[in-house]
Amino acid sequence: MSFAAMMLVALAIDAAVGWPDALYRKIGHPVVWLGDLISRYEKLWNHGTESSRRWKGVMITLLVTLAAAVPAVLLQSLLPDGLFGILLGGVLAWPLVAVRSMYTHVAAVAEPLQAGDLSGARHAVSMIVGRDPNQLDQAGVARSALESLAENTSDGIVAPVFWGLVFGLPGIAAYKAINTMDSMIGHRNDRYEMFGKAAARLDDLVNLIPARLTGVLFAAVSGRFGEAWAVMRRDAPKHRSPNAGWPEGAMAAGLQVRLSGPRVYGDRIAEEPWLNGTSPDPIPLSLSEGLALYTRAMMLMAGALALMALI
Repeated sequence: MSFAAMMLVALAIDAAVGWPDALYRKIGHPVVWLGDLISRYEKLWNHGTESSRRWKGVMITLLVTLAAAVPAVLLQSLLPDGLFGILLGGVLAWPLVAVRSMYTHVAAVAEPLQAGDLSGARHAVSMIVGRDPNQLDQAGVARSALESLAENTSDGIVAPVFWGLVFGLPGIAAYKAINTMDSMIGHRNDRYEMFGKAAARLDDLVNLIPARLTGVLFAAVSGRFGEAWAVMRRDAPKHRSPNAGWPEGAMAAGLQVRLSGPRVYGDRIAEEPWLNGTSPDPIPLSLSEGLALYTRAMMLMAGALALMALI
């Protein structure tokens, strides 16, 4: 079976309809199901000594990954050969990519920001970033939204498609389990530092290749490939994340703006280095340009999947 064709079907369905609200109200969403499972384990196990919490974190990482991957292995084994199997596999993979929702969430920030409604833009950006939106000026809102667009293109689209391309349904399901665990328990604070360490490290590992591929996709459609490549190589290692600096650096260079830099989380200021720091701050129009760059990158990825499916 062509996993490339299966992933292409999943992308096409999601780009066309997203995950409809009526469907969400009826059955929820697989990522929400995973989140409920992770939350249940966390409440039961995240206590005791640092050593015990670390090992319990290893166990939850294994169990949740298997809870996602094993049913996917079974489902994939039941898929018929041929076009119908590819279409059915694509339908099953569809909830695990986020092409449409990624665009929608950033567009929801761009619209009020470009209309001069900073309060509305702050509220919209609070839906996709963790920093305090009330501390963000116009440039800060634009930077936050573009950083989220770049990083989540990798985490929410390119990485699941990559692992689906490699292993089919078990690959994309296992990836989403790992990434969901990282978003919920992979934090560096007193509650999660030990318990979420295994999930965070595994998430870093499985995003290693996809993050760099995302950067290449952005660079390839930016019209400034050489410059974007140079910025990624120079600035990505400075980022607090081993992976996020690659797509963010490519987006910054592609749009000729600077991203990252100091930001406020609650009562704490994180002194992050700049990506493409010699360029100016993004302006409201930069969000529309970023969405256009994102759209071209997704079209390039879809084209590559179609070519692989044909071969």
